Amino acid sequence: MSDEHYFSADPSVPFERTTVRAEVWGHELELESGSGVFAHGRLDIGTSVLFRSTDPPRGGRILDLGCGYGVIGLACAVAAPEARVTAVDVNRRALALASGNAERLGVADRFTASHPDDVAPGSTYDEIWSNPPIRIGKAALHELLLTWLPRLVPGGRATMVVGKNLGADSLQRWLGDQGFPAERVASAKGFRVLRIGRAGD
Repeated sequence: MSDEHYFSADPSVPFERTTVRAEVWGHELELESGSGVFAHGRLDIGTSVLFRSTDPPRGGRILDLGCGYGVIGLACAVAAPEARVTAVDVNRRALALASGNAERLGVADRFTASHPDDVAPGSTYDEIWSNPPIRIGKAALHELLLTWLPRLVPGGRATMVVGKNLGADSLQRWLGDQGFPAERVASAKGFRVLRIGRAGD
């Protein structure tokens, strides 16, 4: 199965685990990835650009939107001991991997991997971090973002990495039109890193 199908709820490809090692914000992470999950066996380029272009969160309530095997949310939890992280994905295999990785890293008490439907509707977040699933299509992506970005608390922010050739610049404009002004904070290897707030904050 290719990465293009990582947003399947229950991948049919045989499950093979592969270890991924990455240094993020000064911390060494050893994680298990798996077939049928985005970026099986590697830290994808976009996420790598995201990490290199940002400082870690300070703490608070953090959402990892489209978590895959959990690398972004887990990096946040490890780097910010005061953070409480909710990681969401429709891929059940991804959620199992993310939960297992949290146990191995010793942050399972502050990291919860959930299907989006299982997150309390009133949950709000100080920060949202995401390498969003662009390949689900523009309409579905817009629906996804308009579901979760309004959950930012006043003064909250989202940090997102998007491929330039996958519409990063048009997405930045669209976000502004929806009341979520987006600033490009980095551009590298064909990816844009966007910092997103709420209009009026």
